[in-house]
Amino acid sequence: MAFRITTWNVNGIRNPFGYQPWREKRTFQAMFEILEADIVVMQETKIQRKDLQDDMVLVPGWDVFFSLPKHKKGITLNSICLAITSDIFLGYSGVAIYTRNSKCAPIRAEEGVTGILTAPKSTTRYRDLPEGQQIGGYPRPDQLDGIIDEATLDSEGRCVILEFPGFVLFGVYSPATRDETRDDFRTGFFQALEVRIRNLIAAGKQVILTGDLNVVRSELDSTNVAETLRKEGVELSDWLNAPVRRIFNQLIFEGSVIGERDEGREEPVLWDLCRCFHPERVGMNTCWDTKRNTRPANNGSRIDYVLCSDGIKGWFNFSNIQEGLMGSDHCPVFATMSDKVTVGDKERALLEMMNPPDMFNGNERLRDWSPKDHLPLSAKLIPEFDRRQSIRDMFTKKAAPPRVSTNTDTPAEPLKNGNSKDPGPFDKADESPESLASAASTPRLGETANTTKLSSSQPSSKRPGTAVDTTNRPFKKTKSLTSANDTKSKVAQGQRTLQGFFKPKAPATQDGKTELVAANSPPSTTKKSTGSGKAPASAQGLSNTPQATPPEQSSPTVPLRGKDPDPSDRVFDPIEAKESWSKLLGKRVAPRCEHDEPCISFTTKKPGVNCGTLYSGS
Repeated sequence: MAFRITTWNVNGIRNPFGYQPWREKRTFQAMFEILEADIVVMQETKIQRKDLQDDMVLVPGWDVFFSLPKHKKGITLNSICLAITSDIFLGYSGVAIYTRNSKCAPIRAEEGVTGILTAPKSTTRYRDLPEGQQIGGYPRPDQLDGIIDEATLDSEGRCVILEFPGFVLFGVYSPATRDETRDDFRTGFFQALEVRIRNLIAAGKQVILTGDLNVVRSELDSTNVAETLRKEGVELSDWLNAPVRRIFNQLIFEGSVIGERDEGREEPVLWDLCRCFHPERVGMNTCWDTKRNTRPANNGSRIDYVLCSDGIKGWFNFSNIQEGLMGSDHCPVFATMSDKVTVGDKERALLEMMNPPDMFNGNERLRDWSPKDHLPLSAKLIPEFDRRQSIRDMFTKKAAPPRVSTNTDTPAEPLKNGNSKDPGPFDKADESPESLASAASTPRLGETANTTKLSSSQPSSKRPGTAVDTTNRPFKKTKSLTSANDTKSKVAQGQRTLQGFFKPKAPATQDGKTELVAANSPPSTTKKSTGSGKAPASAQGLSNTPQATPPEQSSPTVPLRGKDPDPSDRVFDPIEAKESWSKLLGKRVAPRCEHDEPCISFTTKKPGVNCGTLYSGS
């Protein structure tokens, strides 16, 4: 699959999430998948260091490099006075480059154009690092006019530079034309950028320049340029000779340059990829005025670019704009690269030119990307994000497969000894296969259904509970069958379903015990028996007291929960049912005190912490 580089001025890093298709999932990972990009260069992020959040930095499978403003306000010095521009606030600009770890891994990363800044947790400037640790190409003092000092040029977070084995990538947000107080800063920044690019190419490195350069190349790249200039009384030659536009046209091939070229800019070094693939296309705009809503009429300008040096022009097979994607006053611009590229006289895999030397051999991966490949400028090494993962990742891991329990319905022979103990850790190791098989076939609690009588301690007014299917319960080893039966018989049988509320109460026998009919006995009629001392047919149920079942006898079928009850169970006394529901839903009867009088509820009305407290008294 082709490798894609996308640049987009998002006008606020979260701004696209208010539009389709980004607001469906509202994650950067989903955004990058829709863009189908492997490197995403964002401009005008409009955030400060304190605004960074997990979803911006801890994007699964991606690394990110930020350049954020350094000062509260932008300060420019011209020949007349010191002008403090009030429109450049902290967080106004900002650049971010996201790289997909599975496709590329930079070997060096820097912030700023001049090399005057330092890496995080370091006091050494980039330009003062050893030659093997710096990207290089830093502007020399004699190459800049010096109107704006270097520290000021790199104070607004406008450039991130990544170096790969095959080229150096620039992500840039160039200052816009606002008023004359910013002209010197804008010209000084673009001059430093052009010098840095020319120095790198002169040193033998290839360069890709992406971003919002805020400059229109020619009249073909903006709507109604000639008419606008005529209304303003400006000649086309004067418009093309504007300082920043003249520098830009001398930097690119096929640029419109009026007159002789400037000293040091005799040769162009970059190709405009969109124009290479669409040389005569009109209306290829990338920015529109949202205040006047000029986007529907496509009344805008092309100021976002993907440029490359001449040595790697053949690596690219297509470039275009994505004017249909909403989310900002700009649209994304992309360029795709071939899987195989030519380096010198040899054909090599692009992955080798996008990753450290020990990561790929051709298209074969030698090792996976790891956190050790993080560069010092990576946002994932910021203290509040270091060695952390996204909260979303904690819930996307696959759950462990459920444990499968082995159940057996074949009853075993009764134990010879009345009691048996659980084998200890040493006893388990000495168990023979025969003993293990015997233990596995031990009947579980509640599997037998022989006829039993309830204990006399259980009130006769208790309704019989519905039998519960225990065939799916996991096997649990018990000390002995006899002790298990004794324990089970001591547990009182309580109400388990609402069906008991619709059954008439069973009449008590003379000895105060209620006798239940066995499950394997024939069903009785629906008429109540009189004077026999036996429970009526509607009170029949299954006993929950387990007993050992001989091997030659088959266990009776236990009705499953959810099946229709026997027709005899559907006969109920409406008066009895009404009394039962009245007890549940009726007014609660107040308890009685030691004097056998109903308690009275009192409420504390005195202001304080106990105000409103309820308590009972007599």
